[in-house]
Amino acid sequence: MTEIFDCTDPAQREAGIASAISAVKGGRLVVMPTDTVYGIGADAFDGAAVAALLAAKGRGRDMPVPVLVGSWHTIQGLVYTVPKSAQELIRAFWPGALSLVVRQAPSLQWDLGDANGTVMLRMPLHPVAIDLLREVGPMAVSSANISGQPAALTAGQAREQLGDLVEVYLDSGPAEQQAASTIVDLTGTHPRVLRQGPVTTEAIADVLGVDAADLTPQTD
Repeated sequence: MTEIFDCTDPAQREAGIASAISAVKGGRLVVMPTDTVYGIGADAFDGAAVAALLAAKGRGRDMPVPVLVGSWHTIQGLVYTVPKSAQELIRAFWPGALSLVVRQAPSLQWDLGDANGTVMLRMPLHPVAIDLLREVGPMAVSSANISGQPAALTAGQAREQLGDLVEVYLDSGPAEQQAASTIVDLTGTHPRVLRQGPVTTEAIADVLGVDAADLTPQTD
């Protein structure tokens, strides 16, 4: 049975996070607020739950699910190595609206889709999301919408699209940024901005000490 909690009310927030923790640990799906858009999440290490997440969105394995973390230190066990560029960007923009694509640790026992040994990581700037992530650990989280439809900016919009496929909805009001995160790929020889978002290419270039034009993928 689907439950909705108003996280602007302290009592409901506490009950909602407890219910979401139980759902995630039980292999079920939750909708959670983040600083960018609302996300649909599952235990990153539960393959069946991640598959259910992809099915709920109508999304194929060719679009692997990103992972949200609740602290900077969490990524140490998730990546093969933390490149200097990642360290600099994390220091500058986490928690916040910047996702980093890095090489995952080979030993990880998870299946996020056809990620070819990479993982996209982000630490969101939202207290409800952080509280949940710190209790359950890394979560596979994608935007809370049917694939191809607009990202949900409220819990109500998420529920309209995902309905009873999600067990717990954590409602924290409209998403602050109302735009998906910026994505930077750090798996190649040089960093590349794959998606423009709230964190600008110019700001990223400034932190890395490079020209902004060098961060844009070249097209033929």
